[in-house]
Amino acid sequence: MKSEMKVGILSLGCPRNLVDSETMLGRLKSKNRRIVDIKDADVAIVNTCAFIEDAKRESIDAILNLIGLKREGAIRKIIVAGCLAQRYPEELRKNFKEVDAFVGTLNINHNEINRYLLTPRHSVYLKISEGCANKCSYCVIPAIKGPFVSRGMASIINEVRRLDRLGVKELNIVGQDITLYGRDIFGRPSLAGLLKKIVAAADNIKWIRLLYMNPERLDDELIEVIGGEPKICKYIDMPLQHINDRILKLMNRNTSRKRITSLIRKIRKAVPGAALRTSLIAGFPSETKKEFEELVDFIGEVKFERLGAFIYSREEGTAAYHLKGQVPQKTKEERFDRIMAAQQEIAKGVNSGFINKEIDALIEEKDAKDAGLYLARSQYDAPEVDGIVYVRSQKKLKPGDLVRARIEDTLEYDLVARYEPSQ
Repeated sequence: MKSEMKVGILSLGCPRNLVDSETMLGRLKSKNRRIVDIKDADVAIVNTCAFIEDAKRESIDAILNLIGLKREGAIRKIIVAGCLAQRYPEELRKNFKEVDAFVGTLNINHNEINRYLLTPRHSVYLKISEGCANKCSYCVIPAIKGPFVSRGMASIINEVRRLDRLGVKELNIVGQDITLYGRDIFGRPSLAGLLKKIVAAADNIKWIRLLYMNPERLDDELIEVIGGEPKICKYIDMPLQHINDRILKLMNRNTSRKRITSLIRKIRKAVPGAALRTSLIAGFPSETKKEFEELVDFIGEVKFERLGAFIYSREEGTAAYHLKGQVPQKTKEERFDRIMAAQQEIAKGVNSGFINKEIDALIEEKDAKDAGLYLARSQYDAPEVDGIVYVRSQKKLKPGDLVRARIEDTLEYDLVARYEPSQ
């Protein structure tokens, strides 16, 4: 590449992928490459996802779109990076000859490089680990990302301090399973200790959000840190995938309904008012109607404040691929719809509990059409995946402002609030 070469990136998939994209751009910028929107680029990079079938399809469509632009002369070179390139290198080289280079996934040490942030500066992701040691039977991530590796604690704290100096208000800590952090370095999971150091290093950062905690390792020490540190969002993101013991065993989740319900009771008691977020899989192989109904009943009993679901995707290279009793696609879709319909009703009830209460709202952006309306989030809402707080204010606000707003109304998954600063 010449120094004046313009580079753009399309980042697909999860926030962990986004951090990798930012790291790649940071390295290119340090070599005097000009970072531009992908439509204005000479060199277009697509950082792909290959977690499930829909993600693979989206990645392939993106590659085909870039090939079309290259044929038209709009871009000069195409680089395909990330999980799809790591998982299917030979197939991609054979079928996409117009692509100039294929690059697999980055290892955790690449995060030493200063990143070129793609998120708004007030809300940033921090990746603390790579790979995974869990052997969930449906998941292809260990085959793509490799074994679990923790990022060095000193490296993490140095980056926290850099981000803090930039004025970051929300730090979203990510990894395939952050509760494993430190096991390979210290001989045991050490997320609680890391969080204490992060809090101590964060002067300007107001919210520290933990994304994906395996319930198997959400222990008393970690729960105590989450409940006791004011800067740590009271947002417990622990994907359960299912609740039926037989299905959990087939998923190789190493837990049980009894242990899960006990953990939820413990969290509710130790962290009052916390938002519990989970994700579930609809239509896992051999799931019976009775087992599915057990899952739906469980959703109604627990009333998760936040819940997402996935339709089971049969992925080659996973143990579940070979399980008997694959559920028909139509049935999987119907079960997915049932889960989301059940959660929709629960969300209405959860939101109604905020009426006439005041909450902290992090301003994301100004509404494009309404001069007095702003889009924000509460500490109970992660970027991209959860709800929005619509804040009306006569005062001009800017992204990154943290305001105390009163909830006046609710929408399906969102809140409507008013901010009236005291004189």
